[in-house]
Amino acid sequence: MGRIFFVSHDGSRHEAPLEPGRSLMQIATEHGIPGIDGDCGGQCACGTCHVIVEAPWIAATGSCGHGEDLMLGLSAERVASSRLACQIEVTPELDGLTVRLPEFQA
Repeated sequence: MGRIFFVSHDGSRHEAPLEPGRSLMQIATEHGIPGIDGDCGGQCACGTCHVIVEAPWIAATGSCGHGEDLMLGLSAERVASSRLACQIEVTPELDGLTVRLPEFQA
């Protein structure tokens, strides 16, 4: 079974199983990954699942949609590779995906 890795702002690493067909946020919240709250349930309406995609994975996770771009615009910690985990659909190709978590969520 594949894995996905989450790196907290303090450097601690957490992992969860790769579950194709689900969103990265669903996987994170169901496996208790700290720092991913998903308060809106994956509706791209709160920003509490903000992640920073590691460079090798940017193309594989797809591009930011308009609504996601607007929501991320509210975060002071947004960087070029910021995404909302609720908008990243997990595929088998994301085995080993590593994302970093910002210090504060929206």
